Amino acid sequence: MAVVWIPTLLRPMAGGAETVRVSGATLREVIDNLDQQHPGLRDRILDGGLIRDEIALAIGSDQATDLSLAVAADDEVHILPAIAGG
Repeated sequence: MAVVWIPTLLRPMAGGAETVRVSGATLREVIDNLDQQHPGLRDRILDGGLIRDEIALAIGSDQATDLSLAVAADDEVHILPAIAGG
């Protein structure tokens, strides 16, 4: 199972967990299974089936823009909120 890293702002929706183990062969399956474990997270990550503008996803150290990307059982998936500043 992949390890999904939950950002601080979304941890209350994941029972306070920093990481969650989730199965799935693709990034979309991982997000869907994450949402089954912690309802509501998918809607905070995706908008209409696309990654929200204010969220970045990474598999390991590689940014993921395609939800059909393969996720191996030992991969880390990172949910990264956008950072704004000035």
